Amino acid sequence: MKKVAFFVAALFAAQTSFAQGNMRTVKVGGAEMYPNKTIVENALNSKDHTTLVAAVKAAGLVETLQGAGPFTVFAPTNDAFGKLPAGTVETLVKPENKGTLTTILTYHVVPGRMDSEAIAEAIKQGNGKATFKTVEGGTLTAMMKGKKLVLTDEKGGTSTVTIKDVYQSNGVIHVVDTVVMPD
Repeated sequence: MKKVAFFVAALFAAQTSFAQGNMRTVKVGGAEMYPNKTIVENALNSKDHTTLVAAVKAAGLVETLQGAGPFTVFAPTNDAFGKLPAGTVETLVKPENKGTLTTILTYHVVPGRMDSEAIAEAIKQGNGKATFKTVEGGTLTAMMKGKKLVLTDEKGGTSTVTIKDVYQSNGVIHVVDTVVMPD
C-alpha cells in the first residue's frame, strides 16, 4: 500500500524545478496540455484519455496525487483501452478489482522525467534497448523501430509512442497506442 501511496502522491504533484525553457504546450485529445499543470489536471481535459481518467478515479488515485514527482507516464488512449478483450475495462473498474487496476496503472509509470531525448540516450547506451523499472516494480523495455519508440511489456506485448514529450509540472507524458501489462 505504501508503494501505491508513494506513486499517487508523486505522480500528480506540482514540481517546478524542471527548466521552463524546455517545456512547450502540446495538444492532446483536442486540448492544450500546459506544462505548468499537473498530469491529472491536463489529463482531465484530453478527450482521448477519458478511460484513463476513469480508471485513475476507480483506483482511488486522484485524491492523493499531490506529492512531489517527477514521473514519466506512458498514457494509453481510449483506443488503447479499446484493444483489451471485451469487458476488461468494465471489470477492472469494479471496486473488487481495485488492486489489479492499480497494478496496471502504476506499470505505466517510470520514476523520473524521461523525455524522448533521455530515452533515446538510454537506448543508445544499451546497444539498441533500454530497460526501465516501473513504479509497479516491473520492467518495460524501450527500443526504436525506425523512427518510432516502441515499448515491450513483461508479457511480450508492444505499444508505440504516438505523441512524445508532453511536459507537465510534475513529469512528462508519452501517449501510447496500447495498454502495457505487467507479468
